[in-house]
Amino acid sequence: MLIALLAIAAGFALLIWGADRFVDGAAALARNLGVPPLLIGLTIVGMGTSAPELLVSGLAAAQGNPALGIGNAIGSNITNIGLVLGVTALITPLHVHSRLLRRELPLLLAAMLFGYVLLADGRLERGEGIALLLGLAAVLAWMVFSARGAGRDEPLQDALELPQTMTTLRAAVVFIIGLVVLLAGSKALVWGAVDIAQRLGVSDLVIGLTIVAIGTSLPELAASVISARRGEADIALGNVVGSNLFNVLGVLGLPGLIAPGVVPHEVLTRDYPVMLAMTLLLLVFAFSLRGGARTINRIEGGVLLALFIGYEIWIYLAP
Repeated sequence: MLIALLAIAAGFALLIWGADRFVDGAAALARNLGVPPLLIGLTIVGMGTSAPELLVSGLAAAQGNPALGIGNAIGSNITNIGLVLGVTALITPLHVHSRLLRRELPLLLAAMLFGYVLLADGRLERGEGIALLLGLAAVLAWMVFSARGAGRDEPLQDALELPQTMTTLRAAVVFIIGLVVLLAGSKALVWGAVDIAQRLGVSDLVIGLTIVAIGTSLPELAASVISARRGEADIALGNVVGSNLFNVLGVLGLPGLIAPGVVPHEVLTRDYPVMLAMTLLLLVFAFSLRGGARTINRIEGGVLLALFIGYEIWIYLAP
């Protein structure tokens, strides 16, 4: 058990460090190729915070534990909204100005509904996994289009803090190092999580929804808190919305592509509805009917955090 716990801790550390190097290298490469900063922030940086989930989900499915990957995708989304945004809003109320984000939030809800329709028959087949990944490609294409059409008055333009400039050769080396470390961290994490699940007699799904989901969401928590403290609430919310889009389409799609099979019953009756409900609540909190800025205040942050804690207790008490 101790070795498994150490493997999980080492896996989390490697995933966080590797994700930073992965993003730094990829963003520098993109910038050297002339990609606009806003596009880098919305795609590469957003995808980088979901890199741990993507690799953990893919590796778990390849090793015959697709439920861990499914739990990781759904649990990470619930954690991002309840824990990450809840804690961030408690520290600093989030003032939402970005027009792009107000378009991405309904898109996130639509993507989740699309995923639920595909899973409603209780199976995640290879064709459905491909459909989810194609949905991710469509979202990325939409982000490219939106970023190119965004005006200079778009708040995300000036709020983005991209990695430092580096030569193309150094950027490529940093990118490769980050990817290798991510792979090593995901392998250690999956091995430790599966070992603990077997020793404690709990399902891979529960481990994915709790320990793995919270651990792989640590980069989002750190990035969102730092951004909010700097007064960049649009970045804090953008980290979560972008990450959740990648999770529900990419991270959830990988188990279907690699190891199609039955979706645990609890996913459809408990976990996915909770994810949908919390996303809808975030949409209500972040939107202003008058079209101006909207603040996610400390009370609303407390509500999100309380719902997350209640959900974790529900999982723990479930038979």
